[in-house]
Amino acid sequence: MTIKVSALSPNDREQWEQLYQGYADFYGMPMDQQILDRVWGWIFDPNERFFALIAKEERGFSVGLMHYREMPSPLRGAKVGFLDDLFINPDCRGNGVVDLMFQRLNEEAQAQGWPFVRWITAEDNYRGRAVYDRLASKTAWQTYQMTVD
Repeated sequence: MTIKVSALSPNDREQWEQLYQGYADFYGMPMDQQILDRVWGWIFDPNERFFALIAKEERGFSVGLMHYREMPSPLRGAKVGFLDDLFINPDCRGNGVVDLMFQRLNEEAQAQGWPFVRWITAEDNYRGRAVYDRLASKTAWQTYQMTVD
């Protein structure tokens, strides 16, 4: 399987929605058209530092997506990258798609001048964590979330 990773284009909307729905289903998160429209808008809003990559096989079928963004790191006095979402079609896992996507993310981070890209994942995402352990260093930081009343 030949895979090409590129920036998401406006013509990719339908296939992006299918992949993003798969991502939401994987994490058991509700997804509706309002959320899809909002995230799609962020990707193409020139005032947002929010980006998307899509992986396609040789026939043009989308097999993976990645959302990432710029964020400030105050202790470093620098902007860094943050990977928000990564999803590979389950039928295409194990074919090197994720490696190609991270390779492209690395190129994008270099172009942005980010010293690193950070991300979080679910504790029970064992398959994903095995990939991340191979491609990156696990940090010492724990993640907390405060619900706002």
